Amino acid sequence: MLSIRKSLITAGLLIAFLFGLTPVSVQGQATDTPTATDTSIPTATNTISPPPTATSTATTAPLPFVRPQMVVNATTTKGTVQTNGEFKLNINLENAGTATAYSTQAVLSSSDLVPLKNGGVSVLGTVGAGSNVGLAQNFLVSGQIYGQQIIVVDLTLTYYDDKGTSYSDKFTLSIIASGGVYSGVAAATATPTGVKSSQLVITGYSSNVDPLQPGEQFALKLTVQNVGNAKAQRITMIVGGGSSGTSGGTPQPGGVSAGSGDFANFAPVGASNVQSLGDLSAGDKVDASQNLIVNVSTNPGAYPMKITFSYLNDKNEVINDEQVITLLVYSLPSLDVSFYRPPDPFFAGQPGALPIQVVNLGKRLSVLGNIKLEARNGLIENGTSLVGSLDAGGYFTLDSFFTPDQSGAATINVTIDYVDDFNQPRTITKTLEIEVTEAIIEENPDSSGGGEEIVEPEQETIWQKIRRFILGLLGLDSSSPASGDSVEPQIEEKPIPAPQGGKGG
Repeated sequence: MLSIRKSLITAGLLIAFLFGLTPVSVQGQATDTPTATDTSIPTATNTISPPPTATSTATTAPLPFVRPQMVVNATTTKGTVQTNGEFKLNINLENAGTATAYSTQAVLSSSDLVPLKNGGVSVLGTVGAGSNVGLAQNFLVSGQIYGQQIIVVDLTLTYYDDKGTSYSDKFTLSIIASGGVYSGVAAATATPTGVKSSQLVITGYSSNVDPLQPGEQFALKLTVQNVGNAKAQRITMIVGGGSSGTSGGTPQPGGVSAGSGDFANFAPVGASNVQSLGDLSAGDKVDASQNLIVNVSTNPGAYPMKITFSYLNDKNEVINDEQVITLLVYSLPSLDVSFYRPPDPFFAGQPGALPIQVVNLGKRLSVLGNIKLEARNGLIENGTSLVGSLDAGGYFTLDSFFTPDQSGAATINVTIDYVDDFNQPRTITKTLEIEVTEAIIEENPDSSGGGEEIVEPEQETIWQKIRRFILGLLGLDSSSPASGDSVEPQIEEKPIPAPQGGKGG
């Protein structure tokens, strides 16, 4: 009986735990037999363990993917980085990924450095996740890094994961250069005062003709300054580009090479494109000038011009500093503004015609804007119009009317707007001179009787007409009488003598 009760208690505890029931009710059934309860409950508690929860299952789930990832932690150099010098570059790499990197290989390259011993290729092998690996490479500085502060080195890493997938990473490393030329002395002997060098820079330039147009002769003025900290000796300025006939302080045959420049658009006039500027100390300036001409076939645009300064530094080394300036060439309209016929006489207070004509005297098509006529001492009617495009030799006419205020010389201002080759607004202004005379005023009599009285001629009678006819036959004036102030011709009438009878009976 006791064994049956133990079995029931154990089964009840198991069912209560599985279905979320509290064990209090199970313990309450065991109160009739305390001894059996004390021996059975601990046994049931020790044999039953809770099932695993969902939280513990989620923490052990694998990541979506794994891969190796190589990164650069630090770089250091040992030795002096200068021309013809050797130094060692130390690189610390780390696998920051979640998988092992296999067959890791590093390739170092630079345009100013030559790798020594291994050709710039290093095999790093297997690098575990989170592990570090070191890389050392010896270099010889072969490029001219005189005055250069930073040398760029490219690092390329290739590696694989455990599934054979290849990876490639490229890094750009910056190495601080010491500058100068290697002389066989240890790097510790370098002085902290810096490197002495001379450098010529064009700080300003201008032209005595503005704007420049095809066929124009002009003088190019340059301001050259030595911005270095050493003296520049025997300076030669080469307009158009070129070089000196010396290399490394050793004279070479041929002297100065200055004939290979670009002279298609600008050519020297009056002298060659080579000038000697003498010596220039550090910080000093010098003004130079070169006479040039713009080729007549040059189209409008911005044209760069190369200028080379060849000189010797304080170590008698030949330095060639090349500069580039830009010259703007325009093709502005060449117009003639005049009258296409002689204008009629102008009278003060009376309108007169202005026969304006615009002729394109240039060799290219010109696109013009509005034409506007203005005058200070008068009123202009129909004085604004759009010109448009004019071919070479084409013309445009405008008929305006000008009413002057007073007599004397009058000025007509003609303004034509247009846009140049660089989309900048410009205007062309011309002046035309005309002569204004005083108006003729006819005086009319007023009601008070002032002025001259105009007498209307009277109607001729038939007898007056017969009289004028007889006068005409006699050779006298037979014209009609003038109004008012004409005088009737006086005809002397002689008495006709009476016929005398015979005295003799």
